[in-house]
Amino acid sequence: MAYAREKALNGAPVTKTSSTLEPDLDHQRTDPARWRLLDERGRQTWHYLQSDDQLKAWPQSTADRYFLGLPTNLPSLPRPETPLDSARNAAAYFSNLQLPPGNWACEYGGPLFLLPGLVITWYVTKTPIPEHISIEIRRYLFARQHPLDGGWGLHIEGESSVFGTAMNYVVLRLLGASAEDKRVVKARDMLHKLGGAVNGPHWAKFWLTVLGCMEPEAVNPVPPELWLLPDWVPIAPWRWWIHMRQVYLPMSYIVSKGFTYPLTPLTRQLREEIYTQPYSSISFSSHRNSISPADNYHPKSMILNVVNQFLVKVWNPYLRTDFIRRRAEDWAWELIQREDENTDFANLGPVNGPMNLLACYIHDGPDSYSVERHRQRMHDFLWVKNEGMLMNGTNGVQTWDTSFLVQGVVEAGLAEDPRWRPMLVKALEFLDDQQIRQDCREQDVCYRQRRKGAWAFSTREQGYAVGDCTSEALKSVILLQRLPGFPKLVSDERIKDAIDTLLTMQNDSGGFASYETIRGSKYMEYLNAAEVFGRIMIEYDYPECTTAVVTALALFSRTHDPSYRKGDIDQTIAKAVSWILEDQREDGSWYGSWGICFTYAGMFALESLASVGRNHSNDDRVVLACQFFLDRQMSDGGWGESYKSCTDGVYSQHTRSQVVQTCWVIIALLEAQYPEREPIERAVRMVMGRQKEDGSWEQEAIEGVFNKSCMISYPNYKFIFPIKALGMFAKRFENPKVQ
Repeated sequence: MAYAREKALNGAPVTKTSSTLEPDLDHQRTDPARWRLLDERGRQTWHYLQSDDQLKAWPQSTADRYFLGLPTNLPSLPRPETPLDSARNAAAYFSNLQLPPGNWACEYGGPLFLLPGLVITWYVTKTPIPEHISIEIRRYLFARQHPLDGGWGLHIEGESSVFGTAMNYVVLRLLGASAEDKRVVKARDMLHKLGGAVNGPHWAKFWLTVLGCMEPEAVNPVPPELWLLPDWVPIAPWRWWIHMRQVYLPMSYIVSKGFTYPLTPLTRQLREEIYTQPYSSISFSSHRNSISPADNYHPKSMILNVVNQFLVKVWNPYLRTDFIRRRAEDWAWELIQREDENTDFANLGPVNGPMNLLACYIHDGPDSYSVERHRQRMHDFLWVKNEGMLMNGTNGVQTWDTSFLVQGVVEAGLAEDPRWRPMLVKALEFLDDQQIRQDCREQDVCYRQRRKGAWAFSTREQGYAVGDCTSEALKSVILLQRLPGFPKLVSDERIKDAIDTLLTMQNDSGGFASYETIRGSKYMEYLNAAEVFGRIMIEYDYPECTTAVVTALALFSRTHDPSYRKGDIDQTIAKAVSWILEDQREDGSWYGSWGICFTYAGMFALESLASVGRNHSNDDRVVLACQFFLDRQMSDGGWGESYKSCTDGVYSQHTRSQVVQTCWVIIALLEAQYPEREPIERAVRMVMGRQKEDGSWEQEAIEGVFNKSCMISYPNYKFIFPIKALGMFAKRFENPKVQ
């Protein structure tokens, strides 16, 4: 098996192809029977086996086949008559997808701006791209090309934009697609209709400059000197949201170093393809602020434009000495190294990961350990499915989805059934292994939050503590370890470490954010240069994250150790619940920032209120929230909310009800103790009616979101939340037969 993995990573080609494919002949695909997912303590990488001996030594698993869209050959199950029957069937199917370490995996796709950064970095660092990877990335991009206009959007359900179209056009060409392929021609025509690549947002212009397909004058300044600002300065980068500052960090270093790849015949050709006029005739400096309306979700403020003008006209030519530049680059490089050290080169995510690889290539050279380790780590973000190969939004959802599955099974009343114990023990073992045991070295130097006792979204190795991930994992551990027959793997001391970390994460408002406390003012959004995202500059309070912490602290105090830090916990919960009530809108809803949208946030908010005894019978705010949902129930009994709710900030009905969102509302109404059975039972009937004979559900619309404008997939939700919702309904109403 080790040999097979090495061969896969070394990239022995699967077919003979030319560097540029013939027009209309790029319909290649690899053999799906040769792909394998390897899960090493949560680190997930796909491998393509080359020989029959390798295939025999490493058989394809049920999970592999499921992810690849191949027949799983799982049996049909007895037709469910009750909600609990349906939940059991779903658990039976989903248990077959559990991976050896005890976690679940899935595609975490949706964003279409991730692959371009990776492929461009591979190209400019001369990283070999195995043919099987090249084929499957091309296949995925063609599969996700807009069927009418030929472009790509910010995400897979979005409208075509310059960012999506220009960058994915470039990826296809770098990976060998012909400029005369009809699909490529169609994409180029769409790009030209949008005004060409000069109308791309800041990140697009950065990557095109790195590739050598745009002049640096088109990119607004990204000065690393900001890292030299004293910590007390209101706009100092340590105050920014972690994803923003960890992208800005390597980007500022790369721009300051003036890196741009030397022209090749292909990039010279690309220069003439992605613009609407000859490259030599373009005044790139005049296009620093050019942007297509399709990309301009968060227009640059007048303040930011003035700052950029000052940097271009005054700071760079007259005030920026070599001493200041070198000092800024040195400190930025030190922080890049800290990020690599703290994550073992896994990095925060798939945006800063390729940028850090390029920064190491510039500083350490092509044959350095840092470059080689980064090259290996890039595979952690790649995912193969029936449409091809995409880039995940993180290195996975391992801890997050595993925690929710545990809670769903417990809430459904299945955890004490011996049938599910092996699955749940493995999940507990995984969560035990993934708890972060120590803080970062000199965490204050690299501006990191306390993380001892916490859990990350994906893996311990990635190493970023997240408040709601810690809370959901902690709840799962406590729920399982208090049941008879389950091992006590996570000690009281480690559970208290998690509690101590959570108590450091509350904001002055009473709410909780994602990775860290809020460090800067919301007015920092005036400096938001990304253009395609909203609410990106700082952390914000979220009802989802706040609820996760409230319910974890409440469960700990109620069932585990009522005396430990009782005063601190009581005060924290009271302030958090007060914030949740303040965040409720006049119509009874809450805006969701991590799932779509009002449906998702409402489920969490009502769960937190229920944990402190506030429900439909005693709280008018809960009554209002329930009515918000009931007013939007669809004719088939379900609920369906479009991603437009996230971008527009108002509830937008989907054209069809959605299983996952319907389950979120079922859970919300049950948490609220809504007294009438009929509307909830109609929703349960819809969910059960869409369940397939093997216990699964079809994938429907995209489920998640970040930064208001970009959607992201959580395909395991179609198992996790039905199990929980159906089980809760069965408990509440004594598991009736549902026709």
